[in-house]
Amino acid sequence: MGGPLGSAVQATLIALIALNVIAYTLQSMPQFDFEYDLSLRIFEFISIAAFALEYFLRLWTAPEDPSVRERGPFVGRLYFASRPLMVIDFLAIAPALLAPFVPFIDLRVLRLMRLLRLLKIARYSPALSALASVLVEERRALYGSLILFLCAMVLAAATMHAVEGALQPKIFGTIPSAMWWAVSTLTTVGYGDAVPHTSLGRLVAGITMIVGLGLAALPVGIVATGFANSIHRRDFVVTFGMLARVPLFKGFDAQTVGEMMDMLRAQAVSAGDIISGPGEHAAAMYFVVAGEIEVQLPGRKLRFSSGDFFGELALLHESMREATIIAVTSSRLLALSAHDFEGLLRKRPGLKEQFAALAAEQSRDSVGPLSSEDLREALEVADPPPR
Repeated sequence: MGGPLGSAVQATLIALIALNVIAYTLQSMPQFDFEYDLSLRIFEFISIAAFALEYFLRLWTAPEDPSVRERGPFVGRLYFASRPLMVIDFLAIAPALLAPFVPFIDLRVLRLMRLLRLLKIARYSPALSALASVLVEERRALYGSLILFLCAMVLAAATMHAVEGALQPKIFGTIPSAMWWAVSTLTTVGYGDAVPHTSLGRLVAGITMIVGLGLAALPVGIVATGFANSIHRRDFVVTFGMLARVPLFKGFDAQTVGEMMDMLRAQAVSAGDIISGPGEHAAAMYFVVAGEIEVQLPGRKLRFSSGDFFGELALLHESMREATIIAVTSSRLLALSAHDFEGLLRKRPGLKEQFAALAAEQSRDSVGPLSSEDLREALEVADPPPR
């Protein structure tokens, strides 16, 4: 569901999830639970009704997904219900549905299961969805770091058992009992309930702590790198797509376009900022990543929004600007200066003829309602004035 209604439903469900967590927390206070028992029961009933309605509506409309529809209405819905987010949605309402049939289960256990509703927020959070994707993509590296941690734990426990086992049999008498000390030391938590008494034991503990620091940082680095790669891939796709749309670059190979991407410079402008004005040199072309830009020409105005580009003729020659370029809204731009582009042509001389031919073809294709001067005014944009 999209649009304003979809956004409102999503915001309502997120607020309901947050209120459920708050209610669960407050119910751990006996006085509060006793005083507001009826209100909490009503709120729980409303929450279950809302979550159940959402779950069954998703299940009912599942055949709209082609991958579900091809499996048939029944099998397809079962397949859809087995998806991770749908399983989380079911577990969010399962305690309330099962409670009447299993009265022997501890109420505190059922309340604890209600915290699974917090996982529902992953459906509405792009950040959590991105994190889940990164964890899936980097699962092999994370498994490897887990194996390294387990190996270090067993090695540290076995070493400490050999060094301190005879001196402290209750704590280090067996390798399994020494593993508690190994885990708390490798994670640098160090509860202090198990400590070595000998110098050799302290040496082993010190080495274990140092190894633990590196092992603890390993999965953090893996996830951080995965996030960075995910962002770079997304930016690459967006930027490459924008460059590929420029007619003057349509004959360039992917390697050349990739080199041009490295030359792009990001620029953020606020609403009302003048990007360029009359009398300034047009020495760059711009890509609009987000926002809206207005080109004010004599007698008319042009608008450029996300995904648009303008000023490619500035890469052919510098000229004086006669139009005013203004940011209508807060915008993010990518600038490719003529100076940087000329550097690429000097680095790869074979591109000069290709670029000249493409430019000539673009000039021929541009003949139409606009004169060459009007076309230049519409497309060229100057470097932003110094501040």
